[in-house]
Amino acid sequence: MKTYLIIGAGPGIGLATAERFAREGFRVVLASRDADRTRTLAAGLRDKGLVAEERTVDASRDASVAGLVAEVAASFGLIDVLHYNAAALRNQTVADQPGETFNADLAVNIGGALSAVRAVAPAMAARGAGTILLTGGGFGLEPNPDFLSLSIGKAGIRALALGQFEPFRAQGVHIASVTVVAQIKPGSAEATAVGEHFWRLHAQAPDAWTPEATFAG
Repeated sequence: MKTYLIIGAGPGIGLATAERFAREGFRVVLASRDADRTRTLAAGLRDKGLVAEERTVDASRDASVAGLVAEVAASFGLIDVLHYNAAALRNQTVADQPGETFNADLAVNIGGALSAVRAVAPAMAARGAGTILLTGGGFGLEPNPDFLSLSIGKAGIRALALGQFEPFRAQGVHIASVTVVAQIKPGSAEATAVGEHFWRLHAQAPDAWTPEATFAG
């Protein structure tokens, strides 16, 4: 059974995308810092007859992310799809936000993605197969001064996907992002549509790989 690991599993995009992969026969592993919520989300998938596991991770800590990837690989074998969906949604301007919380936000919004990619890419490259999916956002295209740390993080997510696309493609690894230019409510048709965008990126034939899709609602 193939394995899909999502870091930053929540009730919106995260759950919808995990369910989309689970319905294709994947074992999905949901991970976030909120253990109770993640347990509830995984249980909901299992109630639908899908294969789901839950784990706890602190996306701001490199050691926590690397440890999660290693543990999932040891438990279930190769990780076929990694999805980084974690984000710190802080409503503060550059003048209002202290440096320590700004840096903490960036550790989640882009640092955790870098940690996850570094942790999973070598094994994917060694076998010449694997997909890395990143949840981008419209603030990465048009930064919002009231959500500056998130805007910078989403710009970083997009740069990571675009910048690593060709080097990873040469190793048989597909890295791509969905830039979500909309507010997504849990359980909504929009959340399902974003999950479908992620599935389609994964399902692309290697000679048709693209680094980015955009969902505008």
